[in-house]
Amino acid sequence: MREILPALGEWYAAGSPFGLATVVAVSRSAPRGPGAAMAVGPGDEVVGSVSGGCVEGAVFELAQEVVASGEARSATFGYSDDDAFAVGLSCGGEITLLVRRVTATEDPSFGQVVETVGAGLPVTVATVVDGPGRRGATLAVWPDRTRGSLGTEGLDAAVAADARGELAQGVTGARHYGPHGERREDSVTVFLHSFAPPPRMLVFGAIDYAAAVARIGDFLGYRVTVCDARPVFATPKRFPPTVEVVVDWPHRYLRGTATDERTVVCVLTHDPKFDVPLLEEALRRPAAYVGAMGSRRTHEDRTRRLREAGLGPGELSRLRSPVGLDLGARTPEEVAVSVAAEIVALRWGGSGVPLTATTGLIHPPTPPR
Repeated sequence: MREILPALGEWYAAGSPFGLATVVAVSRSAPRGPGAAMAVGPGDEVVGSVSGGCVEGAVFELAQEVVASGEARSATFGYSDDDAFAVGLSCGGEITLLVRRVTATEDPSFGQVVETVGAGLPVTVATVVDGPGRRGATLAVWPDRTRGSLGTEGLDAAVAADARGELAQGVTGARHYGPHGERREDSVTVFLHSFAPPPRMLVFGAIDYAAAVARIGDFLGYRVTVCDARPVFATPKRFPPTVEVVVDWPHRYLRGTATDERTVVCVLTHDPKFDVPLLEEALRRPAAYVGAMGSRRTHEDRTRRLREAGLGPGELSRLRSPVGLDLGARTPEEVAVSVAAEIVALRWGGSGVPLTATTGLIHPPTPPR
């Protein structure tokens, strides 16, 4: 939903009611995960997607009905091939949606949520999906405050505590409570939609390949920083306006930069005086991915130098080098696709082989995020 929030913020600020459909549960090979969203706004304008096209027509009609009535509704769509005109997911999965009307009266915190996410700060939106309370009621949870209510003080307190506990990792999914927040009951289903700050992509080496990698990292939703010690290359005009460009020695910059288990590090300098101290630092700190560009000979020399610097087998096993998947890439843009493909495969446990050579679910279940 993050990508459609700017449009929703404009509708909200203009006082235009809109219907917001959010995926709150999935099973089997569902095309979109929990948190995927579609909205129908003024003039029947549509933004977002909940299934990649399978059920959007039905969701459009449902959103219109919800805007007209003001009553939030849930709907489940699964596989259907009995009727050529039936609405269903051709992938064989199942998704459950919550569709609610959003106005300043019904959701007074929505504008603040949009501003928070736009500023890259954390917030969770908790919404009642089912139970004795008002379906569609929301509670916005920041690290230091809340706004709104799910119906009872106890439920608000329990949900706020859980939301803050999972917000750092951006966990999104349904939780179950009693009507007053009892944790061993399940009469109330609450969907926690966490908006953690975007994960970081740190690109070292301001070469043409870095520009392409930075563009695709930005497209994938990363907060991208490019760092190079050479000011003649590290110039903002060579990169997208959303990319931060830093002139510094790579290892020194990384040493002073916070990373976490979602951070991606791409080392594209393939120069030992930059690479070795940088990778020595990167492989000893939290990161989802550490990749380094270079030939196999460069990789062997780099690995030898890293061993001499004291890195052990466990640390060296984290290094993805040569960087990227084998796509036969040649141009900087093709190499960037190769790198992005490896990052995505590692993130979700993909094999990297053609789907025609695999069996089973194309979209396997994934942990809530």
